[in-house]
Amino acid sequence: MLEKIRNFLRNVTVGEGGDGTLDADDPRLCAAAILVHIIAVDGVVDEAEKTRLHQVLQANYELDDKATATLIEEAKKRAMEAVDLYGFTSILKRQLDVDDRRKIVEMMWEMVFADGEVHEFEDNTVWRVTELLGIPTSDRLALRRRVAQRVHYALDGDALGEEPETPDS
Repeated sequence: MLEKIRNFLRNVTVGEGGDGTLDADDPRLCAAAILVHIIAVDGVVDEAEKTRLHQVLQANYELDDKATATLIEEAKKRAMEAVDLYGFTSILKRQLDVDDRRKIVEMMWEMVFADGEVHEFEDNTVWRVTELLGIPTSDRLALRRRVAQRVHYALDGDALGEEPETPDS
């Protein structure tokens, strides 16, 4: 009985009609958890980031306001429970084709630029997740430029070609 209740709570309906259930392997949930992590990694989540998160998820997954809020709440829980991002990226890599994985990278850049500044932890997280998703560096940088231009964010020309520092380097 308790397991049935847990399964029911795991399968929160997202969106209207169709197969809109949300479970641990749902790519929307995995992507949303990564985006939640991105906006929180610098230690500050402001209203601009929350608003942009809602907009990006709603637009990319064609959700209504209620379904988007449900997705974000579940993503926050999953992000808090996660030890690392590999669990999310492995599901995304397994279930999505390369173009859909590039779209995830593009959504990450949307979150990075949402507050008007790029924090080194955000940039490093995008770099790590992109590598885990199997997306080439050239694509990551091209998507960064595309989103920066779209949101009118001025990038340092010198920083575009550099990889962020990692603990191993």
